Amino acid sequence: MKVPKIALLGAILESNRFAPPADLSDFKSLTWLTSDALMSEARSATPKLAIEFAAFVRAMDATGDWTPVPCILAASHPAGPVRKTVIEEIIVTSEDMLRSAGPVDAVYICNHGAMVAEHDHDPDGLLMSHIRRVVGPDVPVVATLDLHANISQQMVDACDLIVGYRTNPHVDQIERGEEAAFSLRRVLASGVRPQTAHVKLPLVPASVTLLSAEHPYGTLIDHGQRRQAEGRGEILNVSIFGNFLFSDTPDNGLSIVVTAREDQKAANALAEELADMAWSLRKDFVRKLTSVTEAISISADQARAPVIFSDAGDNPGGGGSGRTTELLAALHAAKAEECLFGSFCDPELVNEAHRIGVGGKFRAQFNRSSDSSVFWAQWDVPFEADAEVLGLHNGDVVGELGMTAGRRLALGPSAALRIGGITVVVITDRTQTADPVFFHMFGLDIASARTVVVKSRGHFRAGFSNWFGPNQVFEVDTGGLTSPVHDRWPFANLPRPNFPMDIDASWSAQLLR
Repeated sequence: MKVPKIALLGAILESNRFAPPADLSDFKSLTWLTSDALMSEARSATPKLAIEFAAFVRAMDATGDWTPVPCILAASHPAGPVRKTVIEEIIVTSEDMLRSAGPVDAVYICNHGAMVAEHDHDPDGLLMSHIRRVVGPDVPVVATLDLHANISQQMVDACDLIVGYRTNPHVDQIERGEEAAFSLRRVLASGVRPQTAHVKLPLVPASVTLLSAEHPYGTLIDHGQRRQAEGRGEILNVSIFGNFLFSDTPDNGLSIVVTAREDQKAANALAEELADMAWSLRKDFVRKLTSVTEAISISADQARAPVIFSDAGDNPGGGGSGRTTELLAALHAAKAEECLFGSFCDPELVNEAHRIGVGGKFRAQFNRSSDSSVFWAQWDVPFEADAEVLGLHNGDVVGELGMTAGRRLALGPSAALRIGGITVVVITDRTQTADPVFFHMFGLDIASARTVVVKSRGHFRAGFSNWFGPNQVFEVDTGGLTSPVHDRWPFANLPRPNFPMDIDASWSAQLLR
């Protein structure tokens, strides 16, 4: 059998339309790898790059000979629209490396799927369509995407198979990378091209309603997996993409993508069935948040079990600044005790703590250089408190639990500060606190805390499940770039009418392919 020659590339960014633009420096500070350096990192014991990309490579290595053609993998923390020059460089680099490599047998694309560009609502689809034009119509193209992707028809048309995450919090990246590799091996061996159906709904839920272990999203995903299993092997993949609200694009909306091994009618029928089910559940895609006042009251209750609060309005994993002070200031004013707070992104404050040293005491100034007159910084209000430096760290750690388990993280110089009864972790790199390593790197005991606060929307649930069950988790309605309340935002591009913004919206299933 011929040894397949497979190109590898990707551009990973979840764009929040209202956050600062993503520059080249945002990508190069996280992932910007090409050629042999990309393969070396993918095959390392604790890769720093996207877990599904590494899993794809390892699965290909384990299942036979192949010739990888590593082009480029670029990734940024969630941010605003990508700069036009950056996405163009990624596209041109991918095209040039593909052409210089000569004909390939297949392409693997590792994207997030909710990227927005300064000049284009759908740079994910733009990249994929460019790749399709280079390799031609007969070369299989397989992509992995986050389940928060905003699926466009341009993406679907450019790919033979789109594999979406099934879990939120995202803990199945390894399985999805492996699935993409195994499926690609099968397509290459059989010579039969998969057939895909795509249905888009005018259902635009906030991410707080898209937990895969809970109704309604989990109910929908589970039903899709059961129906795939009942298809006796005909259905290759069922992916249900919840959308990322803050991208604010015409392609927002829950998408059903069903890929059959050969039978287009089977894909169509299952996609329509799942879409009808999703629409019937639309009123369940609404979630009540805990107010800041309620959160302070819970924190003060000495009789309750330990709790974890999500600072839902300021999730760096959705483009949040990691610098809002509303909840921190309220807890400090209420004299909260036995409280861990993680993690505040403030390089200036970290540098001052490192200069002072462990045991030093000073007046901590959070957001001392913040310009709250800028739209995306309006919630980054300065806050001051007397502080003691409890610990210092260089921020080079390996994730322990949840979505970042086994992945190297570079948080930059970090510090643990005690302000009254609250211990605040301050970091340099803007990253959501979805893993206990943010506290453990300072020797802080999560089990001893009465209240834990994390700047994370939902992924912390997997990282902190050893300490907090579902009934101990509270999503606090704070201000910030990821506040999941639709009517607080000047959306200009979402499809209308949609639910929940247009409560009487009507719809019937319509296949896009």
